[in-house]
Amino acid sequence: MSAAATPFYTVHSRHSSLVLDCGSNGPAIVYWGVRLDQGTSPEMLALLATQQEAPACQPQEAPISLSPEIGAGFQGNPGIQVHRGGTGWAVSAQITSVTQDSDTHLTIVSVCEGTQIRVTHRIGLDADSDLLTASTELCNLGDSRLWVEQCNAPSIPVPVHYNKILGFQGRWAKEFQLQPVDRFMGTYLRENRSGRTSHDSFPGVIIHTEQTSESVGAAYGLHLGWSGNHHLRVEEQFTGRAYAQLGELFFPGELSLEPSQSYCSPVLYGASTNNGLSELSGCFHRYIRSHLTASRMAGKAKPVHFNTWEAMYFDLSLERLQALADSAAELGVERFVLDDGWFKNRKSDRAGLGDWTVDETVFPDGLGPLIETVQARGMEFGLWIEPEMVNPDSDLYRAHPDWILSTPPAPLILSRNQLVLDLTRAEVQDYLFNCIDGLLSQYPIAYLKWDMNRTINQPGNTEGRAVTHYQTLSLYQLLDRVRAAHPLVEIESCSSGGGRADFGILAYTDRIWPSDSNDALDRLAIQKGFSMFFPAEFMGAHVGPKDCHITGRSISMATRAGVALFGDMGIEANLLDMDKDEKAELTAAVVLHKQHRQLIHSGELVRLDTQDFENSFGIVAEDREEALFSYTLLASSPNTHAGRLHFSGLNPDRLYTVDIIWPLKPSSSSPSILDRINGAVISGDALIHAGLQLPIMQPETLLVFHLQQS
Repeated sequence: MSAAATPFYTVHSRHSSLVLDCGSNGPAIVYWGVRLDQGTSPEMLALLATQQEAPACQPQEAPISLSPEIGAGFQGNPGIQVHRGGTGWAVSAQITSVTQDSDTHLTIVSVCEGTQIRVTHRIGLDADSDLLTASTELCNLGDSRLWVEQCNAPSIPVPVHYNKILGFQGRWAKEFQLQPVDRFMGTYLRENRSGRTSHDSFPGVIIHTEQTSESVGAAYGLHLGWSGNHHLRVEEQFTGRAYAQLGELFFPGELSLEPSQSYCSPVLYGASTNNGLSELSGCFHRYIRSHLTASRMAGKAKPVHFNTWEAMYFDLSLERLQALADSAAELGVERFVLDDGWFKNRKSDRAGLGDWTVDETVFPDGLGPLIETVQARGMEFGLWIEPEMVNPDSDLYRAHPDWILSTPPAPLILSRNQLVLDLTRAEVQDYLFNCIDGLLSQYPIAYLKWDMNRTINQPGNTEGRAVTHYQTLSLYQLLDRVRAAHPLVEIESCSSGGGRADFGILAYTDRIWPSDSNDALDRLAIQKGFSMFFPAEFMGAHVGPKDCHITGRSISMATRAGVALFGDMGIEANLLDMDKDEKAELTAAVVLHKQHRQLIHSGELVRLDTQDFENSFGIVAEDREEALFSYTLLASSPNTHAGRLHFSGLNPDRLYTVDIIWPLKPSSSSPSILDRINGAVISGDALIHAGLQLPIMQPETLLVFHLQQS
């Protein structure tokens, strides 16, 4: 019998409610959505969900419990899959206790006598952000080893009318691409075995109704906070029921538990809304700002970056770096980041990784002279590192060829001329920590760009066991160790761009590099996908060179800077090759970003519904007194005259002064609203419902509007 004190348990946040049925063997979500009125009882919800017996089916369908069970007859993917050498595999657990911690969180403990496991589900709603957090913990109660093939985060039933899936696809330099799919009978499945979050299969999904847009409609958003291998499924059964399930993906034999040992799934983060996709994103953004932003960052403005990579690549010299520092300071840059190429024998990507000592042929007196130049010009100093990797052409590899991950007898796979260090070894952890600690202790380094430039294709240790799970935990351990020793140093998560972007890594880092592409037009799509889960202040956004080395596209400074304005702004171009007009325009953009940085990094994002050849969004202050809106024409419009820009998120009862603040000199072929709008006072009601007539614009140009309450 169940040990639950009552069949139903309800948790609330400000705008959401979650109701669990704990009256049967497996706890199951009865309802997750808009906050319920006090007059609505769980019994009413259970009654409304009553189904009749289906033809040619068992009398009662197995529930979509938090961990659907084989022993209960569930015919989808079980939440937990375990065995003891091929036996003890049919999980059928009974609830032994339910604990409600305040009004927002539940802990449900269940025990399966047959498989001798204890399952602990923790699920709750954050009071302020309305974000769902849920995890599954598995403990081996038996006296023999338990093999674990799956232990997913709690499964989420999906309402029948949520018939659209918005997934994520991509590649290097084009991450976070949205992938709309009609929900279908069968399984939408994405699996990632790259050893990191990956470029092509971000561990997040949005499931919504036919009518849902950015501003209206119902949706669930789900994200697995884990920086390693994962799988994500949305499955519709033949009966019409559907569920979503996210969890860590294990290689054969990767995870086993000795008696009394436990494993806890990564946390599943979720949001539910009836007010469109922008509001859904707002739940994730508010949670990150209140729970995953380090206390040391409280009240600190994110500094404008200059990164040396696309200015110099591996061709470093102290004199040119000092000249770049002079030029960057003149532009208003606040942090100067020395990228790849600074350490021993690093003249290309073929050598040096692992030997984290300063290259004396480039810096005969160490990094001190460069840092002194940077700090004398009022900037912080940052440094690029890639600790998890090693080049075969390095002192480290020659001394310790056994420190790498591999799968013998298969030949080693080189990628970017590098191999992956086995972080699960204590001696590797100690070596890397000592190298990083030595640099941070010797030099006043305020920021580390922590990179990972390859997938983990052969994740085997010296014993021949798959260790991706432990490699990810060891990365967290190393980051935590660096954090404890140097608590004021900021760290960026970079992995050939956006290959490691998730809520798990955000517990240890302060910034994410969404993509190696600085092509402004590609960046708009990348940044849109990124914004579904992450707020602007965590999004590195750089002004790249006029001619993008990845796409070959040539884009104006006005557009490049206008796109970079809306993130954690930086510059990654050769300032020494820029003419004075480009520098003046870039300086003005930096000034503009600083002027509005507090709003950009704290306001509420509203993405506008646009056609394929457009991109538009806004950042609105919490009190609705101020806002910034960006509109970009990506390609030629099919019509001579553009449509209207309907603003969103404003207070319809207030008056706003409207100004075009970027570019410096908006162009138009004939008199237009650009000649008349600046300083006009217009009601929020009119801006929302009537909209602003857009001018005739050239493709690949943008406008930025500033709205201030009058």
